[in-house]
Amino acid sequence: MNAMKKIFIKNGQIKTMAGRDFVGCMLIEGTKIKALGETLDVPADARVIDAMGCLVLPGFIDAHCHVGIGEEIYRWEGEDFNEMTDPVTPDMRAIDGINPEDEGFRDARLGGVTAVFTGPGSANVIGGTGVVMKTAGKIVDKMIVRDPAGLKVAFGENPKSVYSEQKKMPMTRMGTAALLRQALVDAQVYRGKLEEGKTDPDKIPERDLGLETLVRVINREIPLRAHAHRADDIMTAIRIAREFEVDLVLEHCTEGHKIAEDLAELGYPAVVGPLLTNRAKVELKDKSFKTPGILTKAGVKVAIMTDHSVTPIEQLPLCAALACKAGMDMEDALKAITINSAEILGVSKRIGSLEVGKDADIVIWSEHPFNITARPLYVVIDGNIVNPEPREDE
Repeated sequence: MNAMKKIFIKNGQIKTMAGRDFVGCMLIEGTKIKALGETLDVPADARVIDAMGCLVLPGFIDAHCHVGIGEEIYRWEGEDFNEMTDPVTPDMRAIDGINPEDEGFRDARLGGVTAVFTGPGSANVIGGTGVVMKTAGKIVDKMIVRDPAGLKVAFGENPKSVYSEQKKMPMTRMGTAALLRQALVDAQVYRGKLEEGKTDPDKIPERDLGLETLVRVINREIPLRAHAHRADDIMTAIRIAREFEVDLVLEHCTEGHKIAEDLAELGYPAVVGPLLTNRAKVELKDKSFKTPGILTKAGVKVAIMTDHSVTPIEQLPLCAALACKAGMDMEDALKAITINSAEILGVSKRIGSLEVGKDADIVIWSEHPFNITARPLYVVIDGNIVNPEPREDE
């Protein structure tokens, strides 16, 4: 039987994102973090990496992007995130459209991004389910951390523009809300029939894959992931979530700073961005790097996203740094691309911080990642070094 692979990191400035910062060591055994401490015994069979005072952080997590499903280089050949033939497609599953050989995964690793939420786009009222996955691997199924991790729904300009051209509903914001409501009502009815079928087999409904997914939403197994830029669209998403008592993650939340106190009181998390882009449409007119900091100070749990390929995924730490430049606390910005992202995505038991028993997703940085000259010296995913850039004196 082969011995479990071990990596020993020493002399690192270890920032756990779990409330503990120290100079010391870390032992990785297999795919997990085995031990952390100021001093640890070095196993005889471990590969030793001398961090030499460099910053050791958990791998970054992009909480909203389209890597793998909206591929780099390709045009229509690799664009698989919008099934623009029907505004209601809850039966679409991102896992079936992700190409692990997309160049975006390599770019992610170069930016210290070791995990992502990736999924459908926002052309449809209901777009399908997304996944949380690692950014290294050859087979999507083996890269998955959580599937499904949420059901994409969209408000505002995007579904209107797509279906107005097709002369079909929704052509208005009212139409978008109505279609989503009806789909959730249909799921409630379907769930009721499934319950009846447990005692009376004759009442079991014909299987419907879309309604099965929506039942998972109304059972609060997965959240709605709501694309909403404008403040009124954000509130429509919340209105519907409260009406049906479902979990909700606000995505983009571009005008969230206008209603920050209200959002904090309501308690829904926000994945903010993309901010490192132009104002490509009207609902982005008040886009600001101040938004993540304003929301955080109000009490909203915030993650920062790239929406790759809108902003290249390797620029996730730059997006966080620019939020700091606009007033966000540096620690809060780090949380917004590590532990906050993991908690919002429902995967914080595995990733998002450096703790014993968690996945060994670790990046050793040449300097603080918010510095423009910072670069990852080592990127480790599931205990494997996937992006070594050895020091000259090694």
